Amino acid sequence: QVQLVESGGGLVQPGGSLTLSCAASRSIFSFAAMGWYRQAPGKKRELVARMISGGTTTYADSVKGRFTISRDNAKNTVNLHMNSLKPEDTAVYYCNVVVVLTHENYWGQGTQVTVSS
Repeated sequence: QVQLVESGGGLVQPGGSLTLSCAASRSIFSFAAMGWYRQAPGKKRELVARMISGGTTTYADSVKGRFTISRDNAKNTVNLHMNSLKPEDTAVYYCNVVVVLTHENYWGQGTQVTVSS
């Protein structure tokens, strides 16, 4: 079992910045992949950013150049740095990890990000 706890969501004005953090209950070296997804009202959950164990990153086209995914090995966290936020970035953001070998998926509880003036 893996517990994931997200933090850092909130209300921000357009053009502002937020950093989301996801703390894992065990070493992030046990994960083949770590990522952030989001789900806006009435829409399907979508990939925002993903990092595989080797460090390769993938971003949704809509966030490229604005969002950056990073990890802190010492704190067992995966972070999402969001800049130049737009109203269309409003959603519940979920942390996701895939465990090495078993490929089990784990999700955090989600954190709300609202971009509005």
